[in-house]
Amino acid sequence: MPEREMPLPTVLDPRGRTFGEAERAAVLRVLDSAVLCSAFGSEARSLEAEMTGLYSRAEAVACSSGTASLHLAVVAAGVGPGDEVVTTPLSDFGTVAPVLAQQARVVFADVRPRDGNLDPAAVEAAVTPRTKAVIAVHLFGAAADIGALREICDRHGLVLIEDCAQAWLGEDGAGRLLGTVGDISCFSLQQYKHITAGDGGLALTDDPALARRMRLFMDKGWDRAEGRIHREPGLNYRMPELIAAVARAQLTKVAEVVRRRRERAGQLVDALEGLERVTVAEAQPGHAWWLFPLLVDDNARWAKDLEAEGVPAMPGYLEHPLYANPALPGYPPGLCPQAERLIERTLLALPWNEAYTAAHVTRIADAIRAVHARAVAR
Repeated sequence: MPEREMPLPTVLDPRGRTFGEAERAAVLRVLDSAVLCSAFGSEARSLEAEMTGLYSRAEAVACSSGTASLHLAVVAAGVGPGDEVVTTPLSDFGTVAPVLAQQARVVFADVRPRDGNLDPAAVEAAVTPRTKAVIAVHLFGAAADIGALREICDRHGLVLIEDCAQAWLGEDGAGRLLGTVGDISCFSLQQYKHITAGDGGLALTDDPALARRMRLFMDKGWDRAEGRIHREPGLNYRMPELIAAVARAQLTKVAEVVRRRRERAGQLVDALEGLERVTVAEAQPGHAWWLFPLLVDDNARWAKDLEAEGVPAMPGYLEHPLYANPALPGYPPGLCPQAERLIERTLLALPWNEAYTAAHVTRIADAIRAVHARAVAR
């Protein structure tokens, strides 16, 4: 089948992942060692060391998922019953699940309409005496205003947690790596992320006390150097050695994955230049391009028309803001109007992949232009 007629590569397709001999060798290395639990092996500890080197942070804690990494961070921040954590309504449920697990309250702050990231003014307004932390999500790989959020947290004595699940090697406007400004930064290795081991997470910090709390909580509150003594409550969030070994191989490829995503995204940005009523959401140079977000006039119609052209698209990214889910009762509609408008009307997210070729980009651009022409003609 000609490339122009084939489905676009996806993260559920070998064409859209970077697995190869390095990952196969990693799996066999662990199997041959007979040690698959990271409490007794070396792969997870080696992954942590390699992650600290990549991000120039002092400590890394490997765990079982990106959600688990956020739970480690929330626990380390001292969040407990009755406390509040401020975050965005425009993210995966994994961002708020750890707060709920700690019997704390999620306080949702509205987002910037241009990119869906937290509005620092809304965060400032949401802070109360009960607030313990802010979780900033770098949505789709675009930088939240981490400098302004750092200032707010410092002024109020709050822990700043960066959710970098969608932003591997992303940068802010000052060229700083996303994940190097917060007190703790959290990363995901889930199937849909830039690199993957199926699941898995990593939490980074420069504070040895925060790192110790996270490491204890990851392994049932057990400091194994002391013998079988559980210092505090914890869960089993250990990363298996097989996952860690694959993640180590993937980590060597993440810079190239992000480079290729940026290159192709730049080509699409150029191809859409001058197209009225279609805006690329915050296409700054440091964008990591987990997805390719557009702002349009009617995202549901655009998604339907693009699907007909063979280009998948997600209207709004989410069906509802997080606070509209049944698992989070008690939040009123209209709480975050900018987030609601993005979801219900203007935000259109296109899957993005490092395996896209220039021909794929041309195909996507042609589909967008075709849909745009029909929209203008209506």
